[in-house]
Amino acid sequence: MTAVELKNVNKQFSGMGYKALDNVNISIKEGEFVTILGSSGCGKTTLIKTVNRLYEPDSGEVFLFGKNVLEEDPVQLRRRIGYVIQQIGLFPHMTVRDNIATIPKILKWEKQKIDEEVNRILKLVQLDPKEFRNRYPAQLSGGQQQRIGLARALICDPKVMLLDEPFGAIDAINREKLQKELKNIHSQSKKTYLFVTHDIQEAFRLGTKVVIMNQGRILQYATPEEIIEHPADAFVERLIHTSETIKDYVEDGEGI
Repeated sequence: MTAVELKNVNKQFSGMGYKALDNVNISIKEGEFVTILGSSGCGKTTLIKTVNRLYEPDSGEVFLFGKNVLEEDPVQLRRRIGYVIQQIGLFPHMTVRDNIATIPKILKWEKQKIDEEVNRILKLVQLDPKEFRNRYPAQLSGGQQQRIGLARALICDPKVMLLDEPFGAIDAINREKLQKELKNIHSQSKKTYLFVTHDIQEAFRLGTKVVIMNQGRILQYATPEEIIEHPADAFVERLIHTSETIKDYVEDGEGI
């Protein structure tokens, strides 16, 4: 089943010399972990923000499980889609428990259900509920805060997760741990993930498929193996062959 589909989507921002999205067409199957790779300004964040209607396309259509997102109330739409950003956005005056429970409270879940699900989701992101549920964000490390942001996005069991460079500000050791945990969570859930990154190694390590973008256009959408073996054009080929991380990926067989 197709989870996310963009058809002939265009988006132009004032002052840009090219479109943020230039006639983008992509169909993403349910259960894929799609990493979206490209340099700053290539359109990768704009692409995922059209899915949850933080950006409206100038033209074209965006579908979520076959339904045009423009036909749905944007607030209701966003409640059904997990969204994680680099800045996390935890509420500093609220405990970990209450931060994670933000949407369940809006949806009027019973307190017992909220507590049970908060405990479950904290365990899923490798944090002990007894130790962490009553802490405040200022009492957490950057990596722990990012786990809480991920838990908050996961608690309502969204079919689609949008992740915008969530590990960009995390140190290398914790970043690798979080990558492994996220990949494990995805493999257990079989949900659809769209993960924005500018890190080539991260894109190829995590993605069941990788989108490579440049100046608002999708240059290639394929498995990591297919991209390495059959780059779509000179830009993609240069990206691969100038990256020591990809050479290591190929030589070590990591992710393949």
